[in-house]
Amino acid sequence: MDSAPTRRTYAAYILLLLATLGAFFAIRHLGAGLTAPPPRQAHFGTPASAAGADVLRHVILALALVIVSARLMGALFRRFGQPPVIGEVVAGIMLGPSLLGRVWPAAGAYVLPPTVAPFLNVVAQLGVMLYMFIVGLELDTDFVRRRSEAAVSISHASIVLPFILGAGLSLLLYPMFSTSDVPFTLFALFMGTAMSVTAFPVLARILTDRGLHRSVLGTIAITCAAVDDVTAWSLLALVVSLAKARLQDAVVTVALSLAFVGFVLVVVRGRLRGLARRVEGQADLGSGPMAAVLVVVLFAAFTTEWIGIHALFGAFLVGAVIPHDSTLARALVGRLHDVVVVLLLPAFFAFTGMRTQIGLVQGLGQWLICGLIVLVASVGKFGGSFIAARLSGFGSREAAGLGVLMNTRGLMELIVLNIGLDLGVISPTLFAMLVLMALVTTMATTPVFDRLVGVGQAPRT
Repeated sequence: MDSAPTRRTYAAYILLLLATLGAFFAIRHLGAGLTAPPPRQAHFGTPASAAGADVLRHVILALALVIVSARLMGALFRRFGQPPVIGEVVAGIMLGPSLLGRVWPAAGAYVLPPTVAPFLNVVAQLGVMLYMFIVGLELDTDFVRRRSEAAVSISHASIVLPFILGAGLSLLLYPMFSTSDVPFTLFALFMGTAMSVTAFPVLARILTDRGLHRSVLGTIAITCAAVDDVTAWSLLALVVSLAKARLQDAVVTVALSLAFVGFVLVVVRGRLRGLARRVEGQADLGSGPMAAVLVVVLFAAFTTEWIGIHALFGAFLVGAVIPHDSTLARALVGRLHDVVVVLLLPAFFAFTGMRTQIGLVQGLGQWLICGLIVLVASVGKFGGSFIAARLSGFGSREAAGLGVLMNTRGLMELIVLNIGLDLGVISPTLFAMLVLMALVTTMATTPVFDRLVGVGQAPRT
């Protein structure tokens, strides 16, 4: 019944193709005698940027390999009771000059050639920025305020002691691993800040995996880590502003930063919380609210970068002012988390791996200094937290467990260290030592904590 219309449709389609071909050949015949101006730069048949295409291939290959290796190493470390992020960091280092570049230089040069570093850095910075936004989204600011009485003294002690010890360690490290164009004050500030960092997301994951996130010890630890992060980022913002400007300009940078924070807390928070109330309870938010929030995040990141601190500060602050238990926050975390953690953060691990040259740490003397850095970092965090917890009424076992938990550094430490290396405050050799310190202290957290406290033995709230 439909055979005639079908034949007419096919016939019309064939006629359309023939007409198109005929028209094209007619145009080709008319244009055969035309001439064009001589080439100015590239020749016909050469891509606009052959080097750019080559870099794109290497970036794609590097991302694919680091994702695969990160998932494998993360799963392996999880089997041994370690946070998967440590395995992912190790995977990035393995693809860099510390392992692959040493045992198979040709493969290392092909997978991560120096030409890809700027492009991989852009992807890495975007991943870190969005990751810090997610960290802000998951931060329960109301919880921090409710637990602030006991937590503030412990968190401040867990910052002050390692900060002082790190700054004191600068007296030894500055003549060996810095240069004369880096002021000692700036170097000491950075070392103190680097020793003070606690990885809030990793610590929260350790407690959740052990069912301790709602215990007295767990809630105090999470609160202290949150306060630690905010304080450490504030210190780092001061370091960055001092590094990027002269002292008088740094005062302007700090003033602009305070003004920006005030604007976000007074104006942006009200708008975002209003948006969260409007979409509360909706099963499908659509793309509109997410687009609106991401635009705010990008402008906040742009503003803090323009001010002279770092883009991640703006992203973190915007995430922190959105109610963590709102439908909006849960939807944003649900949509962004896997893309950021699986695709973008591995670029950061690969970029960090390219910059981590463990081979630069040479000789017994430098390895002893590396061990001293690990010891100072651990004593500072553990000692400050333990003493303050004991004075706050905790028993010895719980205070020791809290001190061990606060020594977790993980990814947050790597973010701080990369900023220091970008600014030229620390040398590549010291960077490698501090990366090793971050790995050792984080890997030690789980086994030492389990031995001191045990799973599920902390008292509940």
